[in-house]
Amino acid sequence: MWDNRAAMLDESQVRDVVRRALEEDIGGGDLTSRAVVDPGVQAKGVLVAREPMVVCGLEIAREAFRQADPGLGFDGAMRDGAWCAPGGVIGTVHGAARPILAAERTVLNFLQRLSGIATMTRRMVTLVAGSGVEIADTRKTVPGLRMLDKYAVATGGGTNHRRGLHDAYLIKDNHWRLAGGVGEAVRRARAALEGRPAPGIGIEIEVTSVAEVKEALQAGADALLLDNMDEPTLAESIAVARGRAFLEVSGGLGEERLPRLAALGVQRISMGALTHSVRAVDIALEVEGA
Repeated sequence: MWDNRAAMLDESQVRDVVRRALEEDIGGGDLTSRAVVDPGVQAKGVLVAREPMVVCGLEIAREAFRQADPGLGFDGAMRDGAWCAPGGVIGTVHGAARPILAAERTVLNFLQRLSGIATMTRRMVTLVAGSGVEIADTRKTVPGLRMLDKYAVATGGGTNHRRGLHDAYLIKDNHWRLAGGVGEAVRRARAALEGRPAPGIGIEIEVTSVAEVKEALQAGADALLLDNMDEPTLAESIAVARGRAFLEVSGGLGEERLPRLAALGVQRISMGALTHSVRAVDIALEVEGA
């Protein structure tokens, strides 16, 4: 069922997310469809793109239709990650009309949001193409939907920064202020590892000034998150740290800045906007009697 990229999705979690979404929408039953559509009516629904997009979420759609009625048949016309032009058919569903209508909004909500994330991510990745710079997401996701949001970023060609607090060291400014400073926070994190290598890119720390950059490097930070720096501070920080740590830039980054940032020699640009304020794309489910 799942393509290679979807291996990052947990099927049991997908089932649970879809179940809760359907329960939220259907509740005790679809009053309108029960009133106006005879129970024996068969139908075919066609998912149609109304604007250019990177498709994402087809297996989520399949699961929603399956839970609405295991007898519904769903056929994806393309794979997640494919580019779809306006008017393109994304997939079709056929079977009893009532469950198709009951699942319609849940299916579209997932497809439109996830395809929107994938489409925006693809656009950002294209802006830095050839530079070797990663475009990454953050933890600024819809609570309970992080797995899907991050899957959509990966579908668009982006990098998943970390799944949560449990799988990477990222010392934010609140951490190091409470620990007694940038250097002290890095030293404490290193000591907590007890000689073990840190996961991922290592111990990363958020810094906002050249002085903090130097302090973090002296303490042995593996990676620096250069956050909300103005252009002169960012350029000087990169010059100081280049080759000494993994360099990531974040904070208020509009897409117009991406090519210039990529040329400065950082390894990663992280953007909360990929998931926290993305615009859903326009997809329709056109249903007719079969």
